[in-house]
Amino acid sequence: MKLFAATLISLPLLGAALAQTHPKGAPAYEAKTMKIRLTIGEAVLTATLRDNETTRDFVSLLPLTLTLKDYAATEKISDLPRRLSTKGTPPGTDASAGDITYYAPWGNLALFYRDSGHASGLVTLGKIDGGVEALREPGPLKARIELVK
Repeated sequence: MKLFAATLISLPLLGAALAQTHPKGAPAYEAKTMKIRLTIGEAVLTATLRDNETTRDFVSLLPLTLTLKDYAATEKISDLPRRLSTKGTPPGTDASAGDITYYAPWGNLALFYRDSGHASGLVTLGKIDGGVEALREPGPLKARIELVK
């Protein structure tokens, strides 16, 4: 019974600790996430973006309308209006189906619809939440990318 009473007393204290906020007002336990919407033909996809400098730089370009072209039967790529910052990013990464990436050497956006090996200069921006099949359509695809508020 003493253990039960101690647990009941400590629960409000635990809740208060979890509800503590950072100076900017966001709860300490919440991770900042950004969502985008990709409209590709009739398909409307959502994606969850990582919180890093390259992603924030990419988001500053939105909304964007791009023409996605097939590359290596693995990804759809498009040039961006300008190069993005890669400050603080790893030197490269492996890409998997659904990854939204920035390929720094060419300055282009790459949306993967198949897994790929390691590429130097590839920065992961986020992941498509589902519906990657829309990227497998042959030929160039028009895509509208916008931030979800």
